[in-house]
Amino acid sequence: MLVISMQIVNEKESDLLEVIQTGFPLSPRPFQDIGHAIGLSESEVIAILKGLSERGVIKRIGVVVRHRELGFKANAMVVWNVPDDLVPQKGKLIGEMEFVNLCYLRRRSLPRWPYNLYCMIHGRQRSEVLDNIAKLEAHCGMEDIAKEVLFSQRRYKQQGAHYFATKPSQSQTI
Repeated sequence: MLVISMQIVNEKESDLLEVIQTGFPLSPRPFQDIGHAIGLSESEVIAILKGLSERGVIKRIGVVVRHRELGFKANAMVVWNVPDDLVPQKGKLIGEMEFVNLCYLRRRSLPRWPYNLYCMIHGRQRSEVLDNIAKLEAHCGMEDIAKEVLFSQRRYKQQGAHYFATKPSQSQTI
């Protein structure tokens, strides 16, 4: 038995977590392929992942996209100082834009950092990103809301969640 984030996981769950922390196979049936590797059926893998998610052991399953390899070399985080009462409305509008990859709320860190609403926009060229920001401002009525456009200068290592460095023994607690 293992304890991860105050959650107990059994051997099957531990084996599955060890496999998925290195990424999912790029195949038509990734859950089936994962199951085959650890002696489980596709439906067992899906059921175990669902249970781990329901218990909060895993928060989500998502894709790590390497944008530069796909030709998106101009990437900008746009940070906005949106009045708190307008955040739900503006956030929803931002999220509707097809070129927005992420949109989320963060706490301000006053007095140095007044921004609370963030969105990520990827483009092939800087001018494309700037054009999309102008479209976003017009669509969302945010022309007069203070913002900063932070273009990426460097890409750091991108990876999914890691639950343990090596497979722990049955009696080890994490």
